[in-house]
Amino acid sequence: MSYKIRKAAILGAGIMGSKIAAHFANAGIPVYLLDIPPKELTEQEDKKGLSLDHPDVRNRIVKSGLDDAKKAKPAAFFVPEYADRITIGNFEDNMNWLSEVDWIIEAIVERLDIKRQLFDKVEQHRKPGAIVSSNTSGIPIHKIAEGRSDDFRQHFLGTHFFNPPRYLRLLEIIRTPETKDDVVSAISRFGEEVLGKGIVYCNDVPNFIANRIGIFSMMYAVKVMMDESYTIEEIDQLTGTIIGRPKSATFRTADLVGLDTFVHVANNLYESVPDDEQREVFKVPDLVNTMLERKMLGDKAKKGFYKKVKENGESKILTLDLQSLDYRERQRANFPSVEMYRNTDDVRERITNLVYSKDRAGAYLWKVLSETLLYTANRLPEITDDIRNVDKAMKWGFGWELGPFEYWDTIGLEKSVAKMKEDGKQIPGWVEDMLGKDMKSFYKIDENGDEHYFHFGEKEYKKTEDRPEFIFLPPLKRKKKVLKSNAGASIIDLGDGVLNLEFHSKMNAIGPDMIQMMNAAVKAADEDGYEGIVIANHGQNFSVGANVMMILMEAQDENWEELDMIVRTFQSANMNLRYSPRPVVVAPHGMTLGGGCEVTLHGDAVQASAETYIGLVELGVGVIPAGGGTKEFLLRMLDHAPANKEVDLFPYVRQAFETIGMAKVATSAVEAKKFGFLSDEDGVTMNAEKVIFDAKQRVLAMAKTGYRMPAPRTDIPVLGKAAYANMLVGLYMFREGKYISEYDEHIAKKLAYVLSGGNLVGTQYVSEQYLLDLEREAFLSLLGERKTQERMAHMLKKGKPLRN
Repeated sequence: MSYKIRKAAILGAGIMGSKIAAHFANAGIPVYLLDIPPKELTEQEDKKGLSLDHPDVRNRIVKSGLDDAKKAKPAAFFVPEYADRITIGNFEDNMNWLSEVDWIIEAIVERLDIKRQLFDKVEQHRKPGAIVSSNTSGIPIHKIAEGRSDDFRQHFLGTHFFNPPRYLRLLEIIRTPETKDDVVSAISRFGEEVLGKGIVYCNDVPNFIANRIGIFSMMYAVKVMMDESYTIEEIDQLTGTIIGRPKSATFRTADLVGLDTFVHVANNLYESVPDDEQREVFKVPDLVNTMLERKMLGDKAKKGFYKKVKENGESKILTLDLQSLDYRERQRANFPSVEMYRNTDDVRERITNLVYSKDRAGAYLWKVLSETLLYTANRLPEITDDIRNVDKAMKWGFGWELGPFEYWDTIGLEKSVAKMKEDGKQIPGWVEDMLGKDMKSFYKIDENGDEHYFHFGEKEYKKTEDRPEFIFLPPLKRKKKVLKSNAGASIIDLGDGVLNLEFHSKMNAIGPDMIQMMNAAVKAADEDGYEGIVIANHGQNFSVGANVMMILMEAQDENWEELDMIVRTFQSANMNLRYSPRPVVVAPHGMTLGGGCEVTLHGDAVQASAETYIGLVELGVGVIPAGGGTKEFLLRMLDHAPANKEVDLFPYVRQAFETIGMAKVATSAVEAKKFGFLSDEDGVTMNAEKVIFDAKQRVLAMAKTGYRMPAPRTDIPVLGKAAYANMLVGLYMFREGKYISEYDEHIAKKLAYVLSGGNLVGTQYVSEQYLLDLEREAFLSLLGERKTQERMAHMLKKGKPLRN
């Protein structure tokens, strides 16, 4: 049977249900969001004379849930208007709507009896063949399905989303013995292609994969802290980005999730796994129970392990003292090994050095990591029989850079097992068997560059299956598909006549090496007969912009000729992309800021990851966009104007001025279209791992239809002194209202001068090069000013703009 999911229903409008609904709306799927009707009136409803039968009262709970999703930070919706794709109702009045939908997801309270009562109603209205799933994380899926009809059970499964569903890619799929294969396939395919999820298949056991391993790791981290007198700050330093985990680490994560939620999951595990050899680790410590009693629940209660306060108008964060349970000033963690290795770029090298260090940091990391690895290995085949499922679950659900078995390979399987034995640890039998067969890693690369993984069931290595729709650059590099490379970028053959320009400098900051390879890619594509170019990478961010440190150092040394040449070269490289004889498709993702945005603006087309955060942010560091960004964004705004000589062009110029001047950053690829950074014709890919494939297909389609490079523009209308004066009036009002500083106004005047075309009278038509020269001159003049250099230095040190 072929399943088409065109409409969905989410049952339960709590934290998870409302945000799952929001993400379906992001994916273009109309959604019904239902919850219980209230049992009593609020004081305000009573004063208005409303009854329990009034529609506003009946849907008060579900509306509140949707309103929370609308206000969520980070945003649950790509753009606010996508909330209109959600229709709200309740379990008593609107269950008949379920007859219209193709997938029903239950996300209500974690009580089996209440879930069964709800599914009694669902079965009365669900159309035959409609898929039904539960978002539970703690109740066995097969128990929820007990007693239902054959058709219901065959179309029922577990689909465990992670919060927030928009940002955490993991979708755990749990089938029952009766779930049809094609139902599992349909949800997996829809999850990957439409919702952009990473799919992991789990056994129907308590907390499935990610929460089982993740909660153990967090609880054990707390146990070692308390047993060995580490501080909260020390643990969060050691369990965050330094070892490839999220910045929120352990205790900041607990505050974000909510201590009550954390305790609920741990208690559920403790009750559900009586035979687990590490069951006592899930027993909530007295400290945490006391915090729970005192309502120290984390961010939702404005206090948890950390507390944000204001002193003298400034926000500061205090830390919980574990002895007194009072809050104190934060203490800086100080470990020699962390200081030594914190700047090691390679996360695998950094972790290995830290884990085997002889100081307190190394002792802590070894103890927690080794126990986590052993615990994970002991869960196979209970939670899954595929090590890849475990690694993917932890990366996609908990934001780890490496999964447990990848961590184990990183620190050396043979070496670490020997050390574990020295510590008196019992090694899982299947790991011992691996080593006995001289299998010294869970993953390996063969002589052809192909990856193999250890197959738990067959006890041998199996080749990782190729999926053409997922293009990964590292395997291509291993297979010697790199045509040219330097420290900043590489040109890689994607096959089918398409090149990929990969940025790989630190944070993908744009510097001379990268610019050199931009030009080389255009040249190679043309001279060697390639169909076109994709610009994409697998970095955490596409590009955070120019190398500010390099620019600042050159400015402080007053190397103005060198700086002028750097800017000219970057402008030229972007113009080479714009006027390449072969099509160029840019595939941005993550932060695409400043120079990264300028590269994107100069492609023939864009195939963006849905989670692309793009903007021209240069004014925040005291300059204007000068890699062609000011020119190109103005051109885009003007091209939106009707082809009518009588039309007033100033509103389009003003839009460019406001967007660049306010350093606006779109928080999704959809919002980027609203702002004008992407065009309506540009593509958006929901699944981040599919974006290079989609960009490649876009290049091939452009080449097939007879791509012709555009002609350089010499017809750009600029409005001259009148437009400049109008923009100055707006700036004056902003400064008088204290929305901007005097120096902000000074920078914005430079931007206004460029956007108005300089010192011209009346509307005139200019070339792209004319505007490029203006933006470069403005950039260099600002760069020579002390306050701009102070802003750059502040940004490098603090990571945020300085208002001066």
